[in-house]
Amino acid sequence: MSLLREHVAQAFAPGGPLSEADERYVERDVQQRMADAVAEAIDERKALVAEAGTGVGKTFAYLVPTLLSGKRALVSTATKSLQDQLFLRDLPRLRDALQLPVSLALLKGRASYLCLHRMKQAHQSAQLPDRWAVRTLAKIEAWAQGTQSGDLAELDGLDERSSVIPLVTSSRENCLGSECPDYRQCHVMRARREAMAADLVVVNHHLFFADMALRDSGVAELLPSVEVAVFDEAHQLGEAGVQFLGVTLGSAQVIDFARDMLAAGLQLARGLMPWQDLSTACDRAARELRLAAVGPLREVRGSFKLRWDERSTRADFQESLGAVAQACLAAAEALDTVDELAPDFTKLAERARQLASGAERFRHDAVPGHVRWIDLSPHQARMVESPLDIREALREQMDAAPKAWIFTSATLGDDERLSWFTESAGLDDATVLRVGSPFDYAAHARLYVPTRFPKPNEASHPAEVAALAARFARALGGRTFVLTTTLRALQAIGDRLRALFEAEGDAIQVLQQGDVPKRQLLQQFLNQPRSVLVGSQSFWEGIDVPGEALQCVLIDKLPFPPPNDPLVEARVKRLESEGRNPFADYFIAEAAVSLKQGAGRLIRSETDRGLLVVCDPRMAGMNYGRRLRDALPPMTRVMSEAEALAWLDDLSAAALPF
Repeated sequence: MSLLREHVAQAFAPGGPLSEADERYVERDVQQRMADAVAEAIDERKALVAEAGTGVGKTFAYLVPTLLSGKRALVSTATKSLQDQLFLRDLPRLRDALQLPVSLALLKGRASYLCLHRMKQAHQSAQLPDRWAVRTLAKIEAWAQGTQSGDLAELDGLDERSSVIPLVTSSRENCLGSECPDYRQCHVMRARREAMAADLVVVNHHLFFADMALRDSGVAELLPSVEVAVFDEAHQLGEAGVQFLGVTLGSAQVIDFARDMLAAGLQLARGLMPWQDLSTACDRAARELRLAAVGPLREVRGSFKLRWDERSTRADFQESLGAVAQACLAAAEALDTVDELAPDFTKLAERARQLASGAERFRHDAVPGHVRWIDLSPHQARMVESPLDIREALREQMDAAPKAWIFTSATLGDDERLSWFTESAGLDDATVLRVGSPFDYAAHARLYVPTRFPKPNEASHPAEVAALAARFARALGGRTFVLTTTLRALQAIGDRLRALFEAEGDAIQVLQQGDVPKRQLLQQFLNQPRSVLVGSQSFWEGIDVPGEALQCVLIDKLPFPPPNDPLVEARVKRLESEGRNPFADYFIAEAAVSLKQGAGRLIRSETDRGLLVVCDPRMAGMNYGRRLRDALPPMTRVMSEAEALAWLDDLSAAALPF
């Protein structure tokens, strides 16, 4: 056994530094197995894919060997909130417990940091949309006087959806770099300098892939000097990569450019060029492009994807792309004539040419091996060209320099090779480890799949899901999650639940995704135990409600990928061309992983107890149902609603009074 593996074993042992630092520390064999495998991967500079069930303590299992190795490391997480948790809580605690002189840094994307130059521009331009935006800007300006990091996450009460945030942050397109008058005080550059000097840097998946595509986040300079790269919540790595490794052109991008050009022109070169006309032409072309993308749909509610060939052959769509290119090129020519007046104009001219180039690109065929589609929302249209997975991009990074690559999550597949993840990431030769949860699911959790129930494609299905959820929520006095696979079902089930509770005079509140920001909604659920939370995709993972606050999770139907999604269609065609079965190798594998994520909301600690309900009779009756049931933790199955209600009655009787 190597010296590192010995030190790791000692750290987790009784009487070791972890137990000395925390009296609540519990020695777990599964955690030690994973930590040893991570240490071995670091020693041998190899790739490890580790699936660790809920309660294993995977964060410490990869952080302890990483810190004890003394090697320079990068840790990537799925979200900015998980980054903050690692940097502000987990890493300082471990560093102190292990008594290691390790320097830490947190690195986020540009949009997370205040840009002093753009904040001043926003103040001077007087283009804020309403009085709420004016108040938000004033709040940001007051905070800017004292912040050291410039990280907008420090600002309490700042809605991440605020229209002010794009006005006070920079992007790759509008950053002036060393030409910026506030360059010396730049928060982005300070964060990158600190990252380059640190022993361990915490980033996120979006930042990692954005840098691979654009070389703009600081990771490109950082990665070659790193000896250990860890990806937590690695199940989200593929979709993050596909999102950033592709090429996009959005109508909102063009509108933002038009706004920025007008503001800079009027402020720095008023009267020298017809700024209003140039801006209006770009704005109009962008809006016409969105209308052409919408086409015969007329009204767009929610967000969805359109197949590329549904619009690409239409003359008005091609003409709209050409109009965007023409308007942006005209703007670039005007900006070139005044570029000596301020660095803003040079950067704006670059943006204009990139937008024109993007519009021209989408007038021609896609790169072989890529797929195109159109993202439509009520406010914009985005043209997207993307690779089908992250395989080639990740292998290129891994082959560039030998280092340890650690990929971990609670859900990475439903077979021993974790093929769902390893295939799409090109990690077929990686060492694979699966460590199950230490929780006693058989004793503490029940699974109910109603067999006499409408099929998901039947009109009565959402109403029956709501009725079943209402009966179970009444038995518990709330304390229930309803997870839906679509936003349409979310609305229908939420509305029906409210009607049922009102009709019966139940004092149970329905909290629905979209009513308020996610964090606020979750806080309301914790503060109001007599409530049911109805959430869609963003509530299937990353939500931690331990204890008696949540004792029933109800899933409306099996989470198969939408077959008409252009990316899904392209992946299916590739599998068929390889002679494989797309339903078994893709649809069921995807559903198994998503189902495990949703089910994972139920049991979060050793003492948690609860009921998981899957309102889809296919899970009981179809031949693939067994594979999906086996993918779940080993919960005891109940065969009738009466048994399920009896279990909930037991939980309710044992629960502490609120």
